[in-house]
Amino acid sequence: MSDWEPKIVTFLCNWCSYGGADLAGVSRLQYPPNIRVIRVPCTGRMSPKFILAAFRHGADGVWVSGCHPGDCHYIAGNYYARRKFALLNNMIEYIGIEPGRLHFSWVSSAEATKFQEVVTKVTESVKALGPAQHYIKTEAKVA
Repeated sequence: MSDWEPKIVTFLCNWCSYGGADLAGVSRLQYPPNIRVIRVPCTGRMSPKFILAAFRHGADGVWVSGCHPGDCHYIAGNYYARRKFALLNNMIEYIGIEPGRLHFSWVSSAEATKFQEVVTKVTESVKALGPAQHYIKTEAKVA
Protein backbone atom coordinates (compact mmCIF):
# COMPACT_ATOMS: atom_id res chain seq x y z
CA MET A 1 0.00 0.00 0.00
CA SER A 2 3.01 2.31 0.31
CA ASP A 3 3.02 2.89 -3.46
CA TRP A 4 -0.71 3.64 -3.59
CA GLU A 5 -1.61 7.06 -4.99
CA PRO A 6 -5.07 8.61 -4.60
CA LYS A 7 -7.30 9.57 -7.54
CA ILE A 8 -8.73 13.02 -6.91
CA VAL A 9 -11.47 14.41 -9.14
CA THR A 10 -11.14 18.19 -9.31
CA PHE A 11 -13.86 20.57 -10.44
CA LEU A 12 -12.32 23.93 -11.38
CA CYS A 13 -14.12 27.16 -12.22
CA ASN A 14 -13.34 28.15 -15.82
CA TRP A 15 -12.71 31.79 -14.96
CA CYS A 16 -10.47 31.60 -11.89
CA SER A 17 -9.24 28.26 -10.58
CA TYR A 18 -8.67 26.78 -14.02
CA GLY A 19 -6.65 29.89 -14.87
CA GLY A 20 -4.63 29.36 -11.68
CA ALA A 21 -3.96 25.77 -12.75
CA ASP A 22 -2.92 26.95 -16.20
CA LEU A 23 -0.58 29.57 -14.73
CA ALA A 24 0.94 26.93 -12.42
CA GLY A 25 1.61 24.76 -15.47
CA VAL A 26 3.06 27.58 -17.55
CA SER A 27 5.21 28.58 -14.57
CA ARG A 28 6.41 24.97 -14.33
CA LEU A 29 5.44 24.69 -10.67
CA GLN A 30 5.68 21.13 -9.38
CA TYR A 31 2.66 19.55 -7.68
CA PRO A 32 1.33 16.01 -7.23
CA PRO A 33 -0.14 14.51 -10.44
CA ASN A 34 -3.10 12.94 -8.62
CA ILE A 35 -5.81 15.34 -9.75
CA ARG A 36 -8.12 14.76 -12.71
CA VAL A 37 -9.45 18.17 -13.74
CA ILE A 38 -13.01 18.80 -14.86
CA ARG A 39 -13.53 22.38 -16.02
CA VAL A 40 -16.93 23.84 -15.12
CA PRO A 41 -18.34 27.25 -16.13
CA CYS A 42 -19.08 28.14 -12.49
CA THR A 43 -18.97 26.19 -9.24
CA GLY A 44 -22.30 27.79 -8.32
CA ARG A 45 -24.01 25.89 -11.15
CA MET A 46 -22.53 22.54 -10.14
CA SER A 47 -24.89 19.95 -8.79
CA PRO A 48 -23.77 18.09 -5.65
CA LYS A 49 -24.68 14.99 -7.67
CA PHE A 50 -21.43 15.49 -9.64
CA ILE A 51 -19.43 15.05 -6.44
CA LEU A 52 -21.40 12.02 -5.32
CA ALA A 53 -21.00 10.48 -8.79
CA ALA A 54 -17.23 10.96 -8.60
CA PHE A 55 -17.13 9.07 -5.31
CA ARG A 56 -19.48 6.39 -6.64
CA HIS A 57 -17.19 5.80 -9.63
CA GLY A 58 -14.09 5.31 -7.50
CA ALA A 59 -12.57 8.71 -6.70
CA ASP A 60 -10.60 8.69 -3.46
CA GLY A 61 -11.16 12.42 -3.05
CA VAL A 62 -12.96 15.38 -4.62
CA TRP A 63 -11.79 18.97 -4.71
CA VAL A 64 -13.99 21.87 -5.84
CA SER A 65 -12.33 25.22 -6.44
CA GLY A 66 -13.87 28.48 -7.58
CA CYS A 67 -13.46 32.25 -7.62
CA HIS A 68 -12.91 34.19 -4.43
CA PRO A 69 -16.11 35.60 -2.86
CA GLY A 70 -16.93 38.87 -4.59
CA ASP A 71 -14.90 38.03 -7.71
CA CYS A 72 -17.27 35.61 -9.44
CA HIS A 73 -17.64 36.08 -13.18
CA TYR A 74 -21.35 35.33 -12.70
CA ILE A 75 -21.65 37.77 -9.75
CA ALA A 76 -22.85 35.42 -6.97
CA GLY A 77 -22.14 31.90 -8.20
CA ASN A 78 -19.45 31.20 -5.65
CA TYR A 79 -21.81 32.19 -2.81
CA TYR A 80 -24.31 29.60 -4.06
CA ALA A 81 -21.51 27.05 -4.26
CA ARG A 82 -20.40 27.78 -0.71
CA ARG A 83 -23.93 27.20 0.61
CA LYS A 84 -24.47 24.00 -1.36
CA PHE A 85 -21.17 22.44 -0.44
CA ALA A 86 -21.43 23.38 3.25
CA LEU A 87 -24.64 21.35 3.33
CA LEU A 88 -23.10 18.52 1.31
CA ASN A 89 -20.05 18.44 3.56
CA ASN A 90 -22.36 17.85 6.54
CA MET A 91 -24.20 15.07 4.70
CA ILE A 92 -21.34 13.02 3.28
CA GLU A 93 -20.34 11.48 6.60
CA TYR A 94 -23.92 10.28 7.03
CA ILE A 95 -23.78 8.42 3.71
CA GLY A 96 -20.44 6.78 4.52
CA ILE A 97 -17.72 9.06 3.12
CA GLU A 98 -15.02 10.34 5.46
CA PRO A 99 -15.18 14.16 5.70
CA GLY A 100 -11.51 14.60 4.72
CA ARG A 101 -12.22 13.30 1.20
CA LEU A 102 -14.13 16.43 0.09
CA HIS A 103 -12.28 19.74 -0.21
CA PHE A 104 -13.39 23.20 -1.27
CA SER A 105 -11.20 26.24 -1.96
CA TRP A 106 -10.96 29.65 -3.61
CA VAL A 107 -8.13 30.14 -6.10
CA SER A 108 -7.93 33.07 -8.52
CA SER A 109 -6.35 32.95 -11.97
CA ALA A 110 -3.30 34.84 -10.65
CA GLU A 111 -2.62 32.48 -7.74
CA ALA A 112 -0.46 29.75 -9.26
CA THR A 113 1.48 29.17 -6.03
CA LYS A 114 -1.75 28.92 -4.04
CA PHE A 115 -3.02 26.37 -6.57
CA GLN A 116 0.20 24.37 -6.09
CA GLU A 117 -0.14 24.54 -2.28
CA VAL A 118 -3.80 23.48 -2.27
CA VAL A 119 -3.16 20.55 -4.66
CA THR A 120 -0.38 19.36 -2.35
CA LYS A 121 -2.51 19.77 0.78
CA VAL A 122 -5.54 18.00 -0.72
CA THR A 123 -3.41 15.13 -2.02
CA GLU A 124 -1.68 14.65 1.34
CA SER A 125 -5.01 14.76 3.18
CA VAL A 126 -6.64 12.15 0.93
CA LYS A 127 -3.53 9.97 0.87
CA ALA A 128 -3.51 9.89 4.70
CA LEU A 129 -7.04 8.43 4.64
CA GLY A 130 -6.06 5.60 2.30
CA PRO A 131 -8.16 4.15 -0.52
CA ALA A 132 -11.89 4.93 -0.45
CA GLN A 133 -13.84 1.97 0.91
CA HIS A 134 -17.41 3.25 0.95
CA TYR A 135 -19.91 4.38 -1.63
CA ILE A 136 -18.10 2.86 -4.60
CA LYS A 137 -20.26 1.39 -7.32
CA THR A 138 -19.54 -2.27 -7.80
CA GLU A 139 -19.84 -4.01 -11.13
CA ALA A 140 -22.99 -6.10 -11.53
CA LYS A 141 -22.27 -9.78 -11.95
CA VAL A 142 -23.90 -11.34 -14.97
CA ALA A 143 -24.98 -14.95 -14.53
